[in-house]
Amino acid sequence: NSAHARDWTHVVSTEMASDGGSSSLQLPCVFSPKSRQYLAVCAQDGRLRIWNTDSKTINQEYVPSAHLSATCTCIAWGPCRTVKEGPQRKKRKSEAVQVEEKADLLAMGTAAGSVLLYSTAKGTLHCSLVSLEHAGVNCVHWHPEDSVLYSGSDDTNIVEWDLQSGKMRRLWKADRAAVTSLCVSPDGKLLLSAGHVIKMWDLDTKELYRKFTGHSTAVTTLRFATTRPPDSNGLYFVSGAAHDRLISVWQVREDGKDKNSVVSFTLTDEPRHVDLVPSNSKEEAVRLAVVCQDGQLHLFEHFLNGPCKKPFSPSCSVQMADTRESPMPIPMLAAVLGRDSRSVLLAYGNHLQPVIEQVEVNTTERHVCLSRDVKTSLSLTMESTVSKVKTPVVNTKSKVLVPGLPGHQAPLKGSHLEKASEKRKKDTKEMSIAEQLGEIDLSATSSEKVKASLQTDNYAVLLVQGLESNDADILNKVLQTRKEMVIKKTVARLPLSAVLPLVKELTNRLQGHPFAGILMVRWLKAVLMHHTSYLASLPDLVTELGVLYHMIESRVKMFHKLTKLHGKLYLLMTHVSPFEVDHTAKLVYEDGEWD
Repeated sequence: NSAHARDWTHVVSTEMASDGGSSSLQLPCVFSPKSRQYLAVCAQDGRLRIWNTDSKTINQEYVPSAHLSATCTCIAWGPCRTVKEGPQRKKRKSEAVQVEEKADLLAMGTAAGSVLLYSTAKGTLHCSLVSLEHAGVNCVHWHPEDSVLYSGSDDTNIVEWDLQSGKMRRLWKADRAAVTSLCVSPDGKLLLSAGHVIKMWDLDTKELYRKFTGHSTAVTTLRFATTRPPDSNGLYFVSGAAHDRLISVWQVREDGKDKNSVVSFTLTDEPRHVDLVPSNSKEEAVRLAVVCQDGQLHLFEHFLNGPCKKPFSPSCSVQMADTRESPMPIPMLAAVLGRDSRSVLLAYGNHLQPVIEQVEVNTTERHVCLSRDVKTSLSLTMESTVSKVKTPVVNTKSKVLVPGLPGHQAPLKGSHLEKASEKRKKDTKEMSIAEQLGEIDLSATSSEKVKASLQTDNYAVLLVQGLESNDADILNKVLQTRKEMVIKKTVARLPLSAVLPLVKELTNRLQGHPFAGILMVRWLKAVLMHHTSYLASLPDLVTELGVLYHMIESRVKMFHKLTKLHGKLYLLMTHVSPFEVDHTAKLVYEDGEWD
């Protein structure tokens, strides 16, 4: 495929470059360590999905209760450990005991300031780490040996968490700007932190060991490139920054003369995902795989032995496109290097339904294009034995969603789910659309009437039916509800496919019914609160919401003029006698509408 696709590499490169800036939201996408058995992805809908890289299917899904107001900003897998998934029989002495370590705990930093630890082995929320400052978490990193986790936040602080107690062990100020990246050395003695300035800390004393300057924007990537101690002049690390098309390599020198980077690797766009195979000796090269914002993958291999003034180009650049006559680029989301230089595990497509594939790259060629039939590859599937899928336990701090609910296209097959569905059907009486519409009481005021009226689940179902059939009667009944809580819950239960049609319907109603604006604005507010991340991921967002934007802009301009008119009318009315004021008010204003 690479030979066939090489002719139009330039076309695909141009398309990727133009499309690269369409999504400013960086969505976390990380492979599990060692065996690379899982891929953890936080998509536009706020859900954490754990994909099995062997079966290419969803293994688990989890949604924090406040996932839309507290967006997941970063993900980090913990060190592999031995976990017990359930009761096991005692083994005989003659049986060989083989203990397998698996990836289990996953740390998720949120914009609300909390760090959630999720256990993939148990399918539950292990614990929630909350600091007093509640500043947005930008990065999390595990200690390689101790039960310690480090997090960096917008409040310029680094927090050291004790995972045994689930409490904060230490907090210290790291920078003048927000801490955007962290990395612990392989021996667990040093910590790298960065905002605009990279700092190296002694973890025993929490004192500053070294400082490195050279990036003008926020540093987003920090990785140690060697496993050697710092007193041997052989300790190196790499860094990447926002809007910077370089990966910089830094040397930690014994004499302290290490202010500038020693090597630079050139990229086509800013780095989004970096995987690195460290060098254990001077005779071993460091290997690097960098996925850029434009969707391309760049591979590097270099022997670290002091400074080099000339920047290094990738040893191989990999692009991906579909198989149509006019090829369109397929963005790569993440990549991890295999044991040999040719093997790479890729995740590509989109964050909602990524495609996972192990490929052999011909690294003797500088540019490789892989063509894939995305239509046949992109399908949301589950493991045939659904009972193996870990389902998070519901508690006060968590909420569970599984594939097959609104927002997914593929149905979920499973005996236990079918039984639960049959039970619900027996317990609840099926109602027709007419009966459901009849139960909507727009004049209900008491809480008892609201409870007796139609549930928000049925509101969401009716709204989707009304949008699909364009039935004005259904839409009027649903959209005229005045209960703000009902509106919020209805919007929260909408499938993603119905969000854009709802926005268009609300826009049309705002244009045609100016005095119904308050209700429509409430609906729009709820949509933006619950589905902002999804709308931001749409490539043609400006085109889709252009009418709404211009309408809001014109109303804002008109509001200033109406405010002036209101002031003049008020001054005029205050000079009229009270009797005439009442009489005039009845003439000009009746039932809340101007004659």
